[in-house]
Amino acid sequence: MKKVLYAFALLLLISACGDGITENTMTVSGTVKGLKKGTLYLQHIPDSVLVVVDSLEIKGDGSFQFQTELESPEIFYLYLNKKDNNDLNDRISFFGEPGNITINTSWNTFDTNAEISGSETHKKLEEYRKHMTRVNKRNLEILQQGYNSETPLDSLQLDSLQRKSDRNTQRGYLFAINFAINNKDSYIAPYIAISEIANANVKYLDSINNSLTPEVADSKYGRLLKEHITEIKN
Repeated sequence: MKKVLYAFALLLLISACGDGITENTMTVSGTVKGLKKGTLYLQHIPDSVLVVVDSLEIKGDGSFQFQTELESPEIFYLYLNKKDNNDLNDRISFFGEPGNITINTSWNTFDTNAEISGSETHKKLEEYRKHMTRVNKRNLEILQQGYNSETPLDSLQLDSLQRKSDRNTQRGYLFAINFAINNKDSYIAPYIAISEIANANVKYLDSINNSLTPEVADSKYGRLLKEHITEIKN
C-alpha cells in the first residue's frame, strides 16, 4: 500500500513539473473583446528598462494567456500593439503576483475599462489610486480657478491658490505614507514609498521601511526602498 501511495505521489510531482507550474508561477489570462488582429506583450521593468517577458499574436480571437516565474510580486504591463500607428491607450499596468490573474477588457477602450482580478496586491493598488485620483482632481480644480477667472488674479489671490494646492498635495503625501504603513504586510507598501513618495522626508521613508514584514522587506520593492534610504542618508 505504501508503495502505491509513493508511486501516486511521485506521479503527481512529475505531472506538476511537466506543466511548469510552481508556487512562484504567475498565469495571466483573459480576453480583449473585439480584438481581431494585433500583438499582446507581457512586460515589466526588472531594473530600469522596460523588457518584454512574452508575446502573443492575436488572429481572430481576443483570448490570451501568459505564464512566467516571479522572484517577487511587482508591477507588470499588458501592452497591445493594435498596428494602428497610435501608441495611446495601449498599455494596462497591474501588480503581478503568483497565482492566476484575469484581465478582461475591450479593444477600443483597452486601458480604461480593464477588469483585473486574482491579485490581492492589485486590489490595494486600485484602492490607493482611487484616493489619489481625488487628490489630483482637486489640484486641477484649484489650477482652473486661476485660469478661468474673468479678471486677472492679483498676487494675494495667486498666493492663496498656491497655498490651497500645497495643502492638497501635502494631504496626498500624508495619505500615501499612512497607506503604506497601514499595509505593512502588503507588497504595495514599499512600491508606494519608492515610486510615489521617494522624495519625501527620509524619516517617513524610514518609518515605512521599519514597519514592513520580513517577507515584504525582502521583496523587489522592499530592497529598492532600503537602498534608496541608504543613498539618501549617505
